[in-house]
Amino acid sequence: MNRFFMALATLSLAAPVSAQTQAHMNASADGAFHRADNLMAQQWKITFARMKARDAADTSRGGGFGYAATLLASQRAWLAFRDKECTIEGGEFAGGSLQGMTITQCRTGLTEARTQQLRKLEWRR
Repeated sequence: MNRFFMALATLSLAAPVSAQTQAHMNASADGAFHRADNLMAQQWKITFARMKARDAADTSRGGGFGYAATLLASQRAWLAFRDKECTIEGGEFAGGSLQGMTITQCRTGLTEARTQQLRKLEWRR
């Protein structure tokens, strides 16, 4: 048997690849985003509490630096950025079946990155 037929025979013995519909891929992307968003929300609570505690402990500037207020403003700006940035990325497939999934995958990636940023802001001292 030549190499082509041997390779073909090997492929046919492999587990079948299940076809996915766009709806299934969209649902999978949505699930990944919701998991990432929940993790970010958990991290947000931790980081925001630390910033509030840091403000309360720092009276040297007449009431604290304003870590919590600045973090809140930063998070609001970041959420607006994330949504606009991902709308732009999804524009590559405007009107097509990949647009929604592309936007969701972008939101997931940026949300995961933001979670890491928030974790770094904990400043454990």
